[in-house]
Amino acid sequence: MLERYEFINDSFVKKIDGTILLYSSPNDEEINRIALDYAIDIHSLYSALDTDELSRFEIEKDYIVMIWKIPAAMKINELSSLNVITIGFFIKDSTLLIISPEKLEYINEKAHNNMKSLFDVLFHFQHHTIKHFAEHLKIIKMISLEIQDKINKSIETEHLVQMFNLSEKLIYYLHAIDSNITSLEKLWSYLKTDNQLADFDFLNDIIIDHQQAKKQAEIYTELFAGLMDARGSIVNNNMNILIKNLTKINVIFLPLNLIAGIFGMSEFSMMTQRVPWYISYSFFAIAIMCTSLLLSFLLNKYDERWRR
Repeated sequence: MLERYEFINDSFVKKIDGTILLYSSPNDEEINRIALDYAIDIHSLYSALDTDELSRFEIEKDYIVMIWKIPAAMKINELSSLNVITIGFFIKDSTLLIISPEKLEYINEKAHNNMKSLFDVLFHFQHHTIKHFAEHLKIIKMISLEIQDKINKSIETEHLVQMFNLSEKLIYYLHAIDSNITSLEKLWSYLKTDNQLADFDFLNDIIIDHQQAKKQAEIYTELFAGLMDARGSIVNNNMNILIKNLTKINVIFLPLNLIAGIFGMSEFSMMTQRVPWYISYSFFAIAIMCTSLLLSFLLNKYDERWRR
């Protein structure tokens, strides 16, 4: 789907003859038309829709290509929606083509005040990209704390698998931010060398924001990797505690079952036939309770000595 925009009065406005062309989820027919109308290499166009494509900045003969990584639109309570996608920017003469695999909402975000060229429009998308990366990193941290709390109480590996998946997502984010920084540095060098009209202060702020987000993602990655074994040990420890408690119960009740089996036979009635049944069976119940209490006491004493 094609939407045309023009930057007017500090905002993007839809315009039939706008010079900013936004293609959302283009099909093969639209890709071929773009390649013919603007003489852009079709492989570069398809690379803008390839999730595994790395960020890059290239200067072709008649146009400029920037493949860019952005965080995908996140769905509430869906860990799988934490992902990174690829979009493409193509500057051809006075036209900026944006190829995106999904609806790109950055066009509706607040715009920078000092836009004087198509490169400044490019900076707008890069600025909001890193803002969204920072928001997703905060969400990853919140989800991590929530999963950690569940792991502390769990004996199943379900939450541990979720933590592994979250750690994998974080690595993708770190890789995307790092490749974006490389593209930004190449863009900076090109603009400086070619004396292009652009807001270099704004671009410098964007690079710094990316570097800070990269550092934050690196810290989270190291923490996740360092604590993963500990989290697995917590699950194993919870399982061991459960098994230990079940063992205690079995140790207590097995002798009681034996006693109940023996004295529940007819021989017990024969042995106590001269004693009223309510006295004999009361004595029998008290004996069982005393035995269970004694076993419980001995097990707790042994457990305390073992912990020391």
